[in-house]
Amino acid sequence: MDAAIKALCTQLRRDIINMTAAAGSGHPGGSLSIVETLAALYFDVMNIDPKNPTMENRDRLVLSKGHATPGLYAALGERGYFDTAEFANFRQLGSILQGHPDSKRCPGVDASTGSLGQGISIAVGMALGAKATGKDFKVYTIIGDGESQEGLVWEACMAAAHFRLDNLTVILDNNGLQIDGSNDEVMSLGDVSAKFAAFGMDVIEVPDGNDYDQVLAALKQPHKPGVPKLIRLRTTKGKGISFMENDAGWHGKAPNEEQRLRALQELEG
Repeated sequence: MDAAIKALCTQLRRDIINMTAAAGSGHPGGSLSIVETLAALYFDVMNIDPKNPTMENRDRLVLSKGHATPGLYAALGERGYFDTAEFANFRQLGSILQGHPDSKRCPGVDASTGSLGQGISIAVGMALGAKATGKDFKVYTIIGDGESQEGLVWEACMAAAHFRLDNLTVILDNNGLQIDGSNDEVMSLGDVSAKFAAFGMDVIEVPDGNDYDQVLAALKQPHKPGVPKLIRLRTTKGKGISFMENDAGWHGKAPNEEQRLRALQELEG
């Protein structure tokens, strides 16, 4: 990871901390775990134009784990979809930056999400639509491992394989934690890679999903013809902030002012 990318990822983490602290609510843990993924998608991989966010042939991203909006908004703002001054209005009534992404309000948001399991299904529909209309744009979706306890996720994968959607990349943020504790405590996913493979996905393992270069290499790996891709990122919830890392308590809790300053100091250091 070069210095510019490292600085970008640090800035996205600052934005996440500041947004959630200012709002007094939000989901920092699972936003911090996908920073490198969002940086790679919006600053390297996806065919997009922030000045023309509804460009017909743009690549699409669906944030299926829709509560991780602080990360998404940080990436969109830093990429130039809107003025970063909007971060101060996160989760405020009437703001374009609602607690869950709203495609009718926020430039760059391709789908309104939040009900877990539905975002990946929307992404499958987008990819299928591209195939049906002869468009060559690509569709990416980020799902959570807690979300993968939803049957809808598996139905979507089955459909993606059936319709041979090799324009679809599903990204699993496998940080091992959800709001009520660890995945294994709540509802074990077992051998999740084997399960996705059994549902027809081409599974790519990324040992460190918070290593930008590993994430980028997986995203750029070509699709097998007629096969949708599943990238399993082994990430750390709360990545980059020592007192948030691997702590399920930071799934949906905002830092107070003392914690905000402590987190920013760590990021500076």
